[in-house]
Amino acid sequence: MSGQFALLKQRRFAPFFVTQFLGAFNDNLFKNALVVLLTFHAVQWTTLAPELLANLAAGIFILPFFLFSATAGQLADKYDKAVLARLVKVLEMGIMGVAALGFLMHSLSVLMVALFLLGCHSTLFGPVKYAILPQHLHADELVGGNALIEAGTFVAILIGTLAGGLLAGSFEHPVWIAGGGFLVALAGYLSSRGIPAAPAPVPALTVNLNPLTETWRNLRFARENRTVFLSILGISWFWLYGAMFLAQFPAYTKNVLGGGETMVTALLAAFTVGIGAGSLLCERMSGKHVEIGLVPFGSIGLTLFGLDLWLASPVGLVGTTAHQLSALLSLPAVWRVLFDIVMIGVFGGFFIVPLYALIQSRSETSHRARIIAANNILNALFMVVGALGAAAALGAGLSIPALFAIAALLNAAVAVYIYGLVPEFLLRFIAWLLVKAVYRLRSEGVEHIPLSGPALLVANHVSFADAVILMGASPRPIRFVMDHRIFRTPLLGFVFRHCGAIPIAPARDDPALLEKAFAEVAAALANGELVGIFPEGNITRDGELQPFRSGVARILAANPVPVVPMALSGLWGSFFSRIDGVAMKTPFRRGLFSRIGLRVGTPLAPDEATPATLHERVLALRGAVK
Repeated sequence: MSGQFALLKQRRFAPFFVTQFLGAFNDNLFKNALVVLLTFHAVQWTTLAPELLANLAAGIFILPFFLFSATAGQLADKYDKAVLARLVKVLEMGIMGVAALGFLMHSLSVLMVALFLLGCHSTLFGPVKYAILPQHLHADELVGGNALIEAGTFVAILIGTLAGGLLAGSFEHPVWIAGGGFLVALAGYLSSRGIPAAPAPVPALTVNLNPLTETWRNLRFARENRTVFLSILGISWFWLYGAMFLAQFPAYTKNVLGGGETMVTALLAAFTVGIGAGSLLCERMSGKHVEIGLVPFGSIGLTLFGLDLWLASPVGLVGTTAHQLSALLSLPAVWRVLFDIVMIGVFGGFFIVPLYALIQSRSETSHRARIIAANNILNALFMVVGALGAAAALGAGLSIPALFAIAALLNAAVAVYIYGLVPEFLLRFIAWLLVKAVYRLRSEGVEHIPLSGPALLVANHVSFADAVILMGASPRPIRFVMDHRIFRTPLLGFVFRHCGAIPIAPARDDPALLEKAFAEVAAALANGELVGIFPEGNITRDGELQPFRSGVARILAANPVPVVPMALSGLWGSFFSRIDGVAMKTPFRRGLFSRIGLRVGTPLAPDEATPATLHERVLALRGAVK
């Protein structure tokens, strides 16, 4: 994982990381300090019940996300994001001044205004936070950068929450809370001055101040790309799921574990450690490219460990007084609870980091910030709906462990729904499993696959798994040209159709489909996509490389694009290959979990890429291994 941590030494990332970390820290420092203060000293400030005040504070903080996210997205597309980050930090220092005034005046109304303004600060910074990453990071750094941002954000939330509680109870006068917040904001401003310029993609944009019409417009931008929009829904679902779990920790600790404040902190720390570890592992598990195959893996873990948390929740621990943390940690049942919470965090990292990276990489540059603003609006909406749903369920008598189980089952239902609409997630998951778990893939030269623009990928055909393995190794989606008979199978046909595969048939079987296939290939290349073909026409039956057919020449005559030769090895004689003749006496010599290879050669210019030349290149790349 050294690659992503190296970003912390880079000026193009480190100042921004520190700025966003301190912003998240300050939000939670002030918010939790205010909640603690109003919970334990409510009579000094108001006649309202502490429970109502805590929910009122949460609602006031999240309200600006509904009101101003659309405007924030426009500003981030219109102006330099580094300049906006500095202005937001200046605003944060002013907000701490308003908070200090509220403490000095002993005015709850002024403090709530400060909390509202702090929500505005987070709203304005949200589109900057995620839209700036693709401008400063290379494509192979995007996953690692997002992982650091997510891990840092949750660590900042935890530390800020703890610091806020300590500040609320450690000083005679609460104005020190605002003083501490001002120092953090000042440190954030100083770090923001080191953020490199991030020029505006649409400087001529006219800002629409109507939140309703602009919100609808941002959602329309997001819906232009179905995968991006469903990724936004997936992120919003995760925030509903995660926020619902986090919100129940205090009551779960008191009413199920029989613990006190220190046990609540232990649960929060377990979740933070988990999501930090899961986020940071994403880069290693994805091979430094946006691997959406991790998303189904994450959703599986979220469901399984959510259900196990329900099963693991102990009965009979609640007593007349709260148990000490050391006493609870002596119980195996409590360690199982902590393990489940850590793993929910780990799989949450697997789930959310690739989705953020996907949105950044596949959104149009001209309105990327506005798409992220739409994401923030939906995140806030989902969290509010989740909080209301949880409150209603608990009010109806449902236990907290049962609520966890229902949320886990709903997570499974949401996953099935999303992956049914976009099978690309599921296919990438299968490809990832094949590459990382079922086989041990050693790849060389993957960097030769262009990160943008059209290209024709040409590979030898060794097994039925070839296309899926190449998908798992490629940093970008590939539209494969496949035998039309595959599309007749119920499951594979559904998956490959929705992943953009192009069916083809020999001229003697279906000349119309053949012509349609070449037209679709031409359209895909004209649209800047990667197209993959197996010029042998069939899976090898003896392990040898068969002559390449003339389809490559016809494709390049219509679309002169770079051609990338690729060679797979180690799959012939496996479960997925065809074996004829003498080899049938020793079928399946290569079992699961064996090592397979992929070698990618340097791209050839269109005029060099004749079938004979490509055959020689692939043969040389493959070497002696079949």
